[in-house]
Amino acid sequence: MLLKAALEERFWKKGLTVAGIDEAGRGCLAGPVVAAAVILNPAPWSKFHYSTGPGLLDNNAYLTGSGVTLERVNDSKKLSPKEREECFDVIQKQAKAIGIGLCSAEEIDATNILKASLLAMKRAVEGLNITPDYLFVDGPYSIDLQIPQACIKGGDGKILSIAAASIIAKVIRDQLMQDYHLLFPMYGFEKNKGYPTKSHKQALSRFGPCYLHRLSFKPKL
Repeated sequence: MLLKAALEERFWKKGLTVAGIDEAGRGCLAGPVVAAAVILNPAPWSKFHYSTGPGLLDNNAYLTGSGVTLERVNDSKKLSPKEREECFDVIQKQAKAIGIGLCSAEEIDATNILKASLLAMKRAVEGLNITPDYLFVDGPYSIDLQIPQACIKGGDGKILSIAAASIIAKVIRDQLMQDYHLLFPMYGFEKNKGYPTKSHKQALSRFGPCYLHRLSFKPKL
C-alpha cells in the first residue's frame, strides 16, 4: 500500500510547519532513550510516496541528487541497518530542520521509561531551529508542550515525518552505542545496541552493570 505525505500536505497548503516525533531505545537495558523531531521540506517531499510494506515508489517518486530513492522511509524497525543509514543521509540533506533529544539511564531510573521518552521527545522539539505549528507524535501520549499535536499509535508506519524521525533517532542511538562499546566492550554494545539479547544478559550476570545500564530494568538473567 503506497501512501503520500497526505497529512503533512494539509498543513503545508496552509503555510504551516509540522514536525514528526519518535524515539528509539525504549526497550533497552542500557544506554539513553533518543528522540528525534523532523520537519520535512514540502517542496521535494510532497512529491514522494512511501510504502507500509516492501513496495516500490510510483512514477511520481522523488529522487535525490545522488540518485538514491527514499522508497524505504518507514518505521525504522522494518529497515535493515544499511537501509536506515541510506535514508538517514537523505533525510538529513532534505529535511528543513532536525532536533535531537536524549534521556540518560540515570534519568530513566529516576522517573520511568514512559516519562523519560516523553521528555526526550520534548527536548527534540525544543532542539529544532524552527518552531513547528503542529506535531505528529508517535504513540498514544502527548508531549508537554504548548503546541497542538496529534498522537498516533503506530505513526512511524503511517506518517512520513514520523517515519523520518524514527530513522534519525534509531541511527543516532546506534552510533552512540557503538561509541559506548569502546568504553565497555564486554557488553557487546556494538551488536546488541543495549537491547536484552542473551549474550548481553550473560555479560550482565558476569560483569554486573555499568553506569549506562538502567537499574530500574530487571531482566531475567
